[in-house]
Amino acid sequence: MNKVHFIDWGVINYKEAWDKQEELFKQKVDQKLLNRDIPESERTQIEHHLIFCEHPHVYTLGKSGSIENLLVDDEQLKNLNATYYPINRGGDITYHGPGQIVGYPILDLDQFFTDIHKYLRLLEESIIITLAEYGIKGERYDGFTGVWLDVDDKLKARKICAMGVRCSRWVTMHGFAFNVNTNLDYFKNIVPCGIDDKQVTSLQKELNREIDFEEVKEKLKKNISTVFGFTWL
Repeated sequence: MNKVHFIDWGVINYKEAWDKQEELFKQKVDQKLLNRDIPESERTQIEHHLIFCEHPHVYTLGKSGSIENLLVDDEQLKNLNATYYPINRGGDITYHGPGQIVGYPILDLDQFFTDIHKYLRLLEESIIITLAEYGIKGERYDGFTGVWLDVDDKLKARKICAMGVRCSRWVTMHGFAFNVNTNLDYFKNIVPCGIDDKQVTSLQKELNREIDFEEVKEKLKKNISTVFGFTWL
């Protein structure tokens, strides 16, 4: 059974978290390249990490996204106390901010399974199971990544967890953003994930009360390890 290091960075600036992710990601990719050229008995085991954190207000645009989906200019961003970064994950534009669990799995999928679609579905399943513990039915929406509610009603369908990942040599980075006590007004400044006819929601909005943030993190941490079949270091 694989073992994964869990790290909670707490509240951290997006760029700082991105740089730290890139460092861990590069270490794993570089080690895999070294391992390829040496005898198996001399190879170094690739370590896995799962990172939880929160970010100050920030908008990030994936490599397949359009800047037109950011609906505010630099001056408005400043007034919102928010920043903006084009980044190297998949997907379009999204928002990160306080009250949102951002998860960054940095895994060597060669040690799990080499199937990026399965990887995304298992991340979604972890969120769906966590929502069920709060009496909420999370679902997948055909054609879209992430976790949604009320997918059978196009007028009510809304996203509660966005996902966007990068994978190179089967090492992953970036991940998911799960709205718990998130200020949803910040989503009004973008076309979330490039989808202009769907809403976003949060655990707080659905239950009409502020949620114990640490409790959700513990539930989600447990569910991710169960769904992926690993233990914690």
